[in-house]
Amino acid sequence: MNLRPILLLGLAALGAAHALAATYTAEQIAAESAKANAFFDRVFDEFVARSPEFMTTLGMKKDYDKWDDASEPRQLENLARALTNLAELKRTINYDALDAQTQVSYRLFTRQVERQLEGFRWRFHNYPVNPQFGAHSQIPSFLMNFHRVANADDARAYITRVRTLGETKMRYVIEGLERRTALGIIPPKFVFPLVLDTSRNIISGAPFDASGRKSALLEDFEKKVGALKDIDDPAKAALIADFNAALLEGVKPAYEKLIATLEAQAKLADDRDGAWKFPFGREYYDFALRGMTTTNLSADEIHELGLREVARIHGEMEQIKAKVGFAGTLQDFFKFMREDPQFYYPNTPEGKAAYLKRSTEIIDTMRLRLDELFGIKPMAAMVVKAVEPFREKESGGAFYQRGAPDGSRPGTYYVNLYDMAAAPKYEMEALAYHEGIPGHHMQLSIAQELQNVPKFRRMGFGYTAYTEGWGLYTELVPKEIGFYQDPYSDFGRLSMELWRAARLVVDTGLHAKKWTREQTMAWLRQNTPNSERDILTETNRYIVNPGQATAYKIGMIKILELRERAKQKLGAAFDIRAFHDVVLGSGAVPLDVLEENVDAWIAQRKG
Repeated sequence: MNLRPILLLGLAALGAAHALAATYTAEQIAAESAKANAFFDRVFDEFVARSPEFMTTLGMKKDYDKWDDASEPRQLENLARALTNLAELKRTINYDALDAQTQVSYRLFTRQVERQLEGFRWRFHNYPVNPQFGAHSQIPSFLMNFHRVANADDARAYITRVRTLGETKMRYVIEGLERRTALGIIPPKFVFPLVLDTSRNIISGAPFDASGRKSALLEDFEKKVGALKDIDDPAKAALIADFNAALLEGVKPAYEKLIATLEAQAKLADDRDGAWKFPFGREYYDFALRGMTTTNLSADEIHELGLREVARIHGEMEQIKAKVGFAGTLQDFFKFMREDPQFYYPNTPEGKAAYLKRSTEIIDTMRLRLDELFGIKPMAAMVVKAVEPFREKESGGAFYQRGAPDGSRPGTYYVNLYDMAAAPKYEMEALAYHEGIPGHHMQLSIAQELQNVPKFRRMGFGYTAYTEGWGLYTELVPKEIGFYQDPYSDFGRLSMELWRAARLVVDTGLHAKKWTREQTMAWLRQNTPNSERDILTETNRYIVNPGQATAYKIGMIKILELRERAKQKLGAAFDIRAFHDVVLGSGAVPLDVLEENVDAWIAQRKG
């Protein structure tokens, strides 16, 4: 495909100036806005239709037996389509005749394509197989958590996906690894034992071996097929037999080839941990920071901000230490919080069940107070689950998985209970608020349920600084209405905020200042109360995902800054419910757009 004419067309569109503002009637504005929103939804629908996996995550069953095409020609084609679409938007839609919300959509669409164009240069500057969100563990997670089986046809689609894994999905993963090897983009040594262990675990158990236990995929399929009401036992047995054969024909050789590829790559790996080692690594990291924070803050500015925030939070922790009557240094207090048994459930099935039960209770209690804080509330349901055993060893502490827009799959707060010594009771409140209510479940579910914005804003991939900034902000909000009565839980809230502040320091340390993995972990041990497992797994995460960890604190700081601005300008007219509805009412946006939205709301309230 000759991309040059399309690229030139796209670049011309990116640089086109808007027409001079004119006066339009309400009817003209409504018509042009409807035309623009129809364009946005058409383009989004075309994008979704080209991604069987995304359709599945949205609860759709079209191409239910297929995997995404992640080949290099498809990536080039996707870029060309994006630039062509942008050119059409610039050519056919009059920005000045749009209503305010549709103007935001126009700008966000434009920025996304600009980012896609700039990022195409860096498409190999990552590690597709890594301990946090690698393709090796995401494949079974996708099948188990997203591929619903409501009838025999769904089961057969599951079987086809499993049988064709090696020739489609895994082939593209391996081709990408080989391309990166040629470019010298190879993960550090520590990554390989972790991802190899998980990969081998996925093809352990029946039918892969005679260990006497079933593989995770077989257990999942048997459970789903066993629950079907419209087919008899012989038909179920036939599907399960076919699935066993597909595992051996599709999954086993696919993972064996992946393992061989990783073993070969491991021989070339070294102990350099930061993105600075990539070709044009500092340029790439600057690109990553701009994308993750939606700001132009430099690595040095972010690093210094982190150091200031760490010092401030240490001061607040000193106050809690004094409140509970602890004698000793702050580091002594950290050690006490890490090691005293009163702060941990036992590392047993009963202890893990108790943790999940208590987390659900925390969320249910918070749910009863939402009317004090929000006008808009989500309709979507939410559940709390433990991370599945096949991936818990290498996964982080907790995360949220949004539900299907049609309600067929609830939002899920996942907590990693592999090591209960890394899941302190005193952090349970803040963690549940962040991942569940009023955090990610509120934000992501409300976004999906919005009626006044196009699909790409409701169901797209969002902006990390906004999403994670909101999550961190919502750890603080419950304190303002009387939660965290236990001072140790309030310490847990501070410890989680401290961790996000520390991320500003260590992420920039690793990727801009050439800190080593060991240096990073030593700094975290000295400055945070977190467990050794936290320090290990989170350091690994920052290494394999440059820049992402900086988004949380920067987003929270911006939301708090905007709230304080609104309070100062509105005085007695300030309403926290209305403020939160403004923050959530447009879906995920870059921080500068969020600022514009809040400023417009302030101006409107002032009249």
